[in-house]
Amino acid sequence: MAKISDVAREAGVSVATVSRALNDHPNVNPEYADRVRAAAAKLGYRPNGIARSLRRQSSDVIALIISDVSNPFFTAITRGVEDVAQRSGYSVLLCNADEDSAKEATYLRVAEQEQVAGVILSPHMAGSDVSRLRGANIPLVVIDRPLNEPVDSVMVHSREGAESATNHLLDAGWTRPACITGPEEAATAQERLQGYLEAVRQHGNLDELFVHAPFRQHGGARAASELLDLEVAPDAFFVANAQMTLGVLDELRRRRLRIGRDIGIITFDDAPWAPFISPPMSVVAQPAYDIGAQAAQLLMERIRGTAPAERRQLTLSTTLIVRESSQRSWGMR
Repeated sequence: MAKISDVAREAGVSVATVSRALNDHPNVNPEYADRVRAAAAKLGYRPNGIARSLRRQSSDVIALIISDVSNPFFTAITRGVEDVAQRSGYSVLLCNADEDSAKEATYLRVAEQEQVAGVILSPHMAGSDVSRLRGANIPLVVIDRPLNEPVDSVMVHSREGAESATNHLLDAGWTRPACITGPEEAATAQERLQGYLEAVRQHGNLDELFVHAPFRQHGGARAASELLDLEVAPDAFFVANAQMTLGVLDELRRRRLRIGRDIGIITFDDAPWAPFISPPMSVVAQPAYDIGAQAAQLLMERIRGTAPAERRQLTLSTTLIVRESSQRSWGMR
């Protein structure tokens, strides 16, 4: 079996030139590239995929580091990333940081050490340290939450979506809405809280009722319990993600509160179960698949060297989907 050194000798060039020519590097002299391809064809040389990756100090793998693999929102994002990546000849390594900064740091270190072709990251916080990637010149695109770095990003209008959801609750006749949002260090949690507050303040002298909790089912249950134990409890909830909403629903069931009669509820994210529970759940839907697909497209352009020098920031719109859970009359039918 011919080796790369045999091709180099036949073409009269260095091994490095053979490697660059066979990987379509733009800086290779066209005459040398033709000689290399002719020599490779004559000798029947077929580059080994792993060896080729090592020679160019990268791989045909991109890393997708998400914050919660159990969240259907990230499942849809992953599908979008994978579809675009595979069409471009790349595989996707899925890493679940589990809303844990230490786990996130570990995966970022592994991505740098393994010299992946690029990284798509949903950062735990805006200050997440990506210096290892930048030092290794590994392209990075962030999704869902912003990062304090000049990198490409794909975000959603979270604040506007939260404001729209809260206004809908108030327009539907609920008079004391509360917000259950994620941890304070999460930008999406803060943006959704700000959207809720803006809507409440537009409607006059309403109490601002909110609780920060983990973006998890237990966080939603705990926050709902805390709010419902207030001397004057809320009569509606805007919940910042679907995972938390499951906990809220469990707490409402435990207290025998009827959705649509005793209390209204609307959540961020159109989870697969949302239309099928009783009553069906009103939601602020995010274009999760498109977030992943567009992030992957931006990353492919960075990897190929066809992206502009300046960072690109895409912000996608949400969609308010009104179902029965937020309708005050539903439970009285």
